[in-house]
Amino acid sequence: MFSNLSAGALGLSLDLPTAVDLAAKHGFGGVDPDLDHFRTLGGASAVAEFAASVRERGLEWGMTGLPVPLDAPAEEFRRALVDLPEALELLTAAGVTRVGTWLRPMHDDRDHCVNWRLHAGRLALVGELLADAGLRIGLEYIGPKTLWSTERFPFIHSLREARELISDSGADNVGLILDSYHWYTAGESTADLAGLTDADIVSVDINDARDDRERDEQQDLDRRLPFATGVIDVPGFMDSVRAAEYSGPVKVEPFMKELAERPVDEVLEQISGLLDRAIAGE
Repeated sequence: MFSNLSAGALGLSLDLPTAVDLAAKHGFGGVDPDLDHFRTLGGASAVAEFAASVRERGLEWGMTGLPVPLDAPAEEFRRALVDLPEALELLTAAGVTRVGTWLRPMHDDRDHCVNWRLHAGRLALVGELLADAGLRIGLEYIGPKTLWSTERFPFIHSLREARELISDSGADNVGLILDSYHWYTAGESTADLAGLTDADIVSVDINDARDDRERDEQQDLDRRLPFATGVIDVPGFMDSVRAAEYSGPVKVEPFMKELAERPVDEVLEQISGLLDRAIAGE
């Protein structure tokens, strides 16, 4: 596995060339690709050339967003499918292999069965299209009860449910985005991670939680940096990730606005150090 700079996950507004420079400077192993930036380069050949320069800096690609919104209204979903070939051409030219999205854990109108059928069917279709381009899809379940309980029909908000949906879709290029925060807020333990393999995991996020709230009081967008409070067993979580022989990106996604108020180099030096610590198992 490798430490990954995801500027957006840190609340930092960096264009991709700047993110690449900073990732190399601060010892990250990878950086998230940006489809919007690829579109400004003038075609697949230019994208491939840019990607080669990134690899020359010793960096791998992390994960970019899934270009198709699985939860969208039917017409928006259809439009995204029409635009998908252009996105796949650029991602393929760049050598990107991982895209991801989160599963909205509730809905006011769709009950669980209807929502499940919609997601399984769309995931099967999109999974097939992306498999032809050599892309894997990561799905992130959202654990906080303060979010999934806010609408009429709760939906997927646990590891077990996410794995069942992936199995039901029949898509073999779909796996998990594992986030220690959602793992904790879903009430899960290392036992729930036992048996996972590299093929099951597309990306990993590590975060900690506030120490002045109980588990069911935690807010999705109010987290802490890994190892900050010890509320979340980040070392145990990462032991399980290592046991899975996971080989992909690991990033931090704390939703802490104050990070953007500090000098960028100072923030990235701290984040790189935290990721190195987590990956090494120190």
